[in-house]
Amino acid sequence: MARIKVPNTPSIRRMPTYLHKLMQMRDEGEEFASTTAVAEYMNLDPIIVRKDFSLTGLTGMPGVGYKTKELIEAVRHYLGWDRERTACLVGAGSLGSALIGHEEFAEYGLRITLVFDSDPAKIGRVLHGREIFDVRKMRRKVKAAKPDIAVLCVPSSCAQMVADELVKSGVRAFWNFANVSLRMPDGILVQREVIAGGFAVLSAKLLRGADGKTGDKMADCD
Repeated sequence: MARIKVPNTPSIRRMPTYLHKLMQMRDEGEEFASTTAVAEYMNLDPIIVRKDFSLTGLTGMPGVGYKTKELIEAVRHYLGWDRERTACLVGAGSLGSALIGHEEFAEYGLRITLVFDSDPAKIGRVLHGREIFDVRKMRRKVKAAKPDIAVLCVPSSCAQMVADELVKSGVRAFWNFANVSLRMPDGILVQREVIAGGFAVLSAKLLRGADGKTGDKMADCD
């Protein structure tokens, strides 16, 4: 499995929230975006926001800030969201259904084109405009469609088996929501999302706050 160290990872994790705020500012008719306004929204120090924005290669104007539309495009380009990527999703349960219906993916350049499940009650249904196909047809359909990414929302017990089938079908990048570390061959990219990890951080903050160990206002995006 490919292990790629991405520089500036904390900054990259903040970029989607920056983008959300910037698009809000654009829609409200704000021609310029100041780092101070974005920093206040993010509960961050303005210098952090300035450093993050500098990664895009765009330079702000002193006392004015950045042209909002230009900054939006610069952030999208930095993240590679100005190009479309297609995905297949396996597992149309609660989480999978929520991801399929997440409208902001269009802003990220991500389009889920195929959905699979093993539940006979779900197969054949249309969910957010996508038909749910039998997982037994997955290899044939994925080979034909050649999606860039596979999104795994399956139980941990079957995640490895599903991933192996998708690799055989030509998939080279995985967004894994199953709570298991996949064993993948070289050349395969995997981004694992552990939802409980976010709750663990929140729980730790609650614990320390309750114990009186911190009186500082905590940032929303660490």
